[in-house]
Amino acid sequence: PNYEFQEWWNKQREKNHDFFTNDSNNANKGFLTVEIRSLNPDLTTEKDRSRSARQLSWICLLRFQQLANFLAWITNSFLLLLRTANRRISAADSPSDSSASRLYRIIKFFLFLVVLLLCVELVAYFKGWHFSPPSAASAEAASMDRVLLMLGCLWIKIRRIKPTASMEYPMGRVETGNVDDYPMVLVQIPMCNEKEVYQQSIAAVCIMDWPKERMLVQVLDDSDELDAQNLIQAEVQKWHQKGVHILYRHRLIRSGYKAGNLKSAMSCDYVKNYEFVAIFDADFQPAPDFLKKTIPHFKGNDDLALVQARWAFVNKDENLLTRLQNINLSFHFEVEQQVNGVFINFFGFNGTAGVWRIKALEDCGGWLERTTVEDMDIAVRAHLCGWKFVYLNDVKCYCELPESYEAYKKQQYRWHSGPMQLFRLCFLDILHSKVNKAKKANLIFLFFLLRKLILPFYSFILFCIILPLTIFLPEAELPAWVVCYVPGIMSVLNILPAPRSFPFIVPYLLFENTMSVTKFNAMISGLFRLGNSYEWIVTKKLGRSSEADLVAFENESDSSVTETTSFLRSSSDSGLEELSKLEVTSRRSVKTKRNRLYRMELTLAFILLSAAGRSLLSAQGELTVGHYRCHLESEMQVTLTQHLLTNNSNFGVTGSGLKQFSIGHSLYGCQNANCEATCHWLKYKVCTKQKGVFEED
Repeated sequence: PNYEFQEWWNKQREKNHDFFTNDSNNANKGFLTVEIRSLNPDLTTEKDRSRSARQLSWICLLRFQQLANFLAWITNSFLLLLRTANRRISAADSPSDSSASRLYRIIKFFLFLVVLLLCVELVAYFKGWHFSPPSAASAEAASMDRVLLMLGCLWIKIRRIKPTASMEYPMGRVETGNVDDYPMVLVQIPMCNEKEVYQQSIAAVCIMDWPKERMLVQVLDDSDELDAQNLIQAEVQKWHQKGVHILYRHRLIRSGYKAGNLKSAMSCDYVKNYEFVAIFDADFQPAPDFLKKTIPHFKGNDDLALVQARWAFVNKDENLLTRLQNINLSFHFEVEQQVNGVFINFFGFNGTAGVWRIKALEDCGGWLERTTVEDMDIAVRAHLCGWKFVYLNDVKCYCELPESYEAYKKQQYRWHSGPMQLFRLCFLDILHSKVNKAKKANLIFLFFLLRKLILPFYSFILFCIILPLTIFLPEAELPAWVVCYVPGIMSVLNILPAPRSFPFIVPYLLFENTMSVTKFNAMISGLFRLGNSYEWIVTKKLGRSSEADLVAFENESDSSVTETTSFLRSSSDSGLEELSKLEVTSRRSVKTKRNRLYRMELTLAFILLSAAGRSLLSAQGELTVGHYRCHLESEMQVTLTQHLLTNNSNFGVTGSGLKQFSIGHSLYGCQNANCEATCHWLKYKVCTKQKGVFEED
């Protein structure tokens, strides 16, 4: 209670008791009456703001002109869209392109379905039908997949489940006379203008601990630069002189990108003498015991087609971009590949650091040039033919992450447009295959639709369209589980396999949401064959894998390979001078290229930050106002009473005063009983103002 106000009230009642009289006619004797006359009415409550007729006419004309321009723009855009669609549909009516005509029929069907749903929605609006909103469980389907994968990974860690081989090769030196237990292995290194990394990849493969007479290395060079061809060919010649079975292949007709290069190499006559083929990209450095850890898994498993090793990155801490990439790829290898390999014996081939059974490649049709993800293509076809895969999480192959945003963006565009191309091409093959329905459902709904289509679509629509619009439309409200819980759960689950990256969880969330623009664009381009969806751009490498890595590999190998230590620490004798000349000229002519700032991605990142800040502030504001109500309600009663009684009869309560208080009441949203009682108290005073008296409790 306010003791000061009570003391002041008692003093005023003693001094000015003439203004207070007992109302004997009133049934409630606890009320006092006071007469307050208003001498100076409030003249500033309403202000007359009028506009002339000319101003009103100009405003109306301006509004009509804006409306006419908007309608004209809508009409022209709709007509242009119809003309473009008609032109494309008429161009695809030729009988030779049956797949394109089938695709346009599907588009027409979905267009008709969308228009039908729009009509149903309009009818429901005018009829007053109400549909319940979707539940949170349906919208959290994307995160449930991540949760199940993490639970599967946790089960593997707890039970210590890992693929076991039926036999093991002894580590160390391989005796020349005892090589019959070692199968014939073909090692392929496809590359294209890889001047920065060709030495380390060729050297790492050539020092692998495997009998030389049981291994053949193919360097598949698709370089179109003459100096790169000469340097790679000289490096191959150097290792050939050291006794390594190594060949250099260069195609004159460079069609089909990497798939065409591998297909051309597999067409050689001597390939039929080999049982397995290991594939390494130009920036990959396998450990010397790579083949001894992967080949034994094929023994006794005649239905095993692929053994995939895990990627490890030599430059994961180079900058913020490589750290964020490491988060995604760590989840992919630690969780997705391992769980799928253990429980369903199927996963997408990563294109490198894997060993294939050549018979399985021939059984599923070999390498095809129809997509830019030839590795995923051949893995899906092998799975449909009944072959199984094994993933080894403890066998690592070092490689390099792209350090520039431009290179990373091009890589992600290819990685997300290719799966949509493949899904469009192999959808009917999946339905007509002989595998069971569970494998078909896994391929269609989980492997393609959920992970390759729904996740990028969900991220793009929510975080790049709906959430930024809430900044400009404050009335729009999104559920907390849509804005916070689903993205938060998915981000935390993605970052768990790389616990050292937890400080980067906020940049990772913003980075992935802004990258969803590129992924969504690539997904649409690959699905509908738009733009440069079939263009292959080689990811730029910087050669971060240093000579020290090769020296470490060499120290672990046998003593016969140790003789080449000094040889590995230098470039090839024939290419040293040319390489030094190229480096000097490039330093003189070309300036150091730095990462460019992409305005669109940065703008989206700031918009997402603003939207998240607004959501948090609005939620916090509701809590703050809720705490402020309790403090404000008692203050309002005391202040209003003091204001009324201080002016005695010179103050009058008018309708505007009640209006101002009502506005404040609705603004702060007071739901407390005391505040409601105060509002009813003031309304009662205004109603009894006509009688000339107020009643005070």
